[in-house]
Amino acid sequence: MIERLTKITDAQDESVFLFGARQTGKTTLLLKLFPKSRFYDLLETDTYERLRRNPSLLRQELANANADDIVIIDEIQLIPELLNEVHWLIVRQGIHFILSGSSARKLKRKSVNTLGGRAVRNILYPLVSAEIPDFDIIKAANRGMLPNHYLASSERQLQKRMQAYVSVYLKEEIAAEALVRKLASFNRFMEVAAITDGEMVNYTNIAQDCGVDAKTVKEYFSILTETLIGYMVPAFSRTVKRKLNQSPKFYYFDVSLPNYLLHRTNLQPGSDDFGHAFEHLIMQEIIAYLGYNDISHTLSYWHTHSEYEVDAVLGDGTVAIEFKSAREVQSKHLRGLKAFKEEHPDARLIIVSLDVAPRLFNDVEVMPATHFLKELWNKHIFS
Repeated sequence: MIERLTKITDAQDESVFLFGARQTGKTTLLLKLFPKSRFYDLLETDTYERLRRNPSLLRQELANANADDIVIIDEIQLIPELLNEVHWLIVRQGIHFILSGSSARKLKRKSVNTLGGRAVRNILYPLVSAEIPDFDIIKAANRGMLPNHYLASSERQLQKRMQAYVSVYLKEEIAAEALVRKLASFNRFMEVAAITDGEMVNYTNIAQDCGVDAKTVKEYFSILTETLIGYMVPAFSRTVKRKLNQSPKFYYFDVSLPNYLLHRTNLQPGSDDFGHAFEHLIMQEIIAYLGYNDISHTLSYWHTHSEYEVDAVLGDGTVAIEFKSAREVQSKHLRGLKAFKEEHPDARLIIVSLDVAPRLFNDVEVMPATHFLKELWNKHIFS
């Protein structure tokens, strides 16, 4: 079994929200970490129906629980009304709750009790390279890092799992919550979002491709981010000389989604499709690293009106990182980093590639992808 990095140690001292997209492994992790805790799984029909009809049953059933006991409620967003009971039990009995779910959207509505800051927020990401002893970057770029996908025994099994995943997501997270009126247009939007994955978001162009208005497209992106199916990476905003673009970039939470939606299979180094998947995968790892280490508001990208670009900027220009799936980095690949250095001379410059060994090239650190990922998770890149 793969050992996950997150241990949810906060739960020993306080209540915790654990969010994560479907199949990131929340339930498996919680059962492993807290095998003796009371566990309410709201995906179980009888449990769901019983507590939906009468949320106060939770308070009655936990009346004899001890202070500091840990109680888990899985898929809490299915019955947001339970949060009133949870709030009472935290305050009156001192019980610690772990409240997991695949969507924070319902819990953000004004009528829902958000526990008044009494529960800290955690996110479980897909697998990361540091959790996989024999990590294979080409395999990861093709399959993504959801446990069920990365560990699939064959390409056929992977495609079946991906088809089921997208169908279940559309049905349960979108249709069942009535988040969109026209599921067909949202389906088309997801495909267009995959095409523009890792690129600057242009709401007008995407709206035209989907046959809806720009306001609807913004709402669709909001749905993807609030259901943890995607992330917006903001533009770096510290202007020195060059005028900067300020549109965000969008990334699906796992590279397997754009791969599936765009029918990308058997990706190999040297192809444009592999280059896109490679960039997404490294960005996905950086997002997870920042999340697990509780480092907020530090990731952006840099793009000038004169078309200089850096894929990832950490902090206030502290580290600038470019992703290139080339087997040997050349001078032409350093253009964006060199331009960034002119405006931010103290920045550490890194290019992540498929080079066979680390090297220093014109003041830029060339790092093979696997080497970079080890350095990242060992906190040698940014902390």
